[in-house]
Amino acid sequence: MEKFSAYRDRGSGIAPFLPIPPEPAGVYLPFHIFLFLIRIPFLLAFSLTYFFFLQWLPIGAIGKKASLWSILGVPGIWWIDLQIDGVRRGTVNSQKDRFPQAGSIIAASSTSAIDPLYLAAIFDPIFTASYPTTRQVRRVGLLEAVSRSFFHPQTTPPEGAEMLDLQTLTAQSPKRYVVVFPECTTSNGRAILPFSPSLLSASSKTKVYPVSLRYTSPDITTPIPHTYFTFLWNLCSKPTHCIRTRIAEYVYNPANMQGTSRTTAIDTTDVSSEAETLVGSDEENGMNQEERAFLDKIAEALARLGRVKRVGLGVKEKQDFIAMWTKSAKQKRK
Repeated sequence: MEKFSAYRDRGSGIAPFLPIPPEPAGVYLPFHIFLFLIRIPFLLAFSLTYFFFLQWLPIGAIGKKASLWSILGVPGIWWIDLQIDGVRRGTVNSQKDRFPQAGSIIAASSTSAIDPLYLAAIFDPIFTASYPTTRQVRRVGLLEAVSRSFFHPQTTPPEGAEMLDLQTLTAQSPKRYVVVFPECTTSNGRAILPFSPSLLSASSKTKVYPVSLRYTSPDITTPIPHTYFTFLWNLCSKPTHCIRTRIAEYVYNPANMQGTSRTTAIDTTDVSSEAETLVGSDEENGMNQEERAFLDKIAEALARLGRVKRVGLGVKEKQDFIAMWTKSAKQKRK
């Protein structure tokens, strides 16, 4: 993998776009093949039934969540390790504001096609697509949110796409959660990528919850586009998978905050020179110090909860990496 050394972060040496190889099956390979062949028909049947039939019926949020949990259950996603930052186990009910509330924004890490399915099964939210060149977002459905995990990353929205800011979106749907994937593309789960400025369009009164999702085994991440069979094999050939969910304390966007000092929401003194490098300079992205500190605080929370580091490799670097990866794969076939 030395040929991809240019796509390792200089500071940490992390390569966030390399796929994580699965553990060798060894003598258990026949059992893994059996599980795969048994599960695939059920997974496809459940998924097609939901996305092309059930989601359009008036079955309510409970019916949709039950259907999604059925999809997640087929490949053995049984165990969810949920922890809320700063809250002891068994005391969640006494600190309900630490858990995302309706009308809030969820800033989630992006590593796998499972991310949107799990978040939909928990929150039944509105999904959005972010881009590194704009503060606006594009509203997408669950199927597109899942599919985007297998798409090539994009630096700009599709031509003619309807874009809006998060403040408008949350105002239009005050009883819904809104999910934002600020990294704009998937990684292999070993780092947090630079953020889009889309979270800066959130209202100063809307709570933004950083939510970290990590998987055991980590080989069901989807950093490489169009790896459908590899993903399905890793997902369906193992007995079980675990989702480790960590939720950080909510933060407010300091932009346009009136009647109070904006520095009470975000402490700008914590912005390091390294963080400025990861987010970009003020001149490049049009951010002021408070806005940059707001994004830094969310990114640092995701990195801390996921026990990973932030890197300076973003969407543009992933596009270049994929081009080299594809060229290398074609050469191997010859």
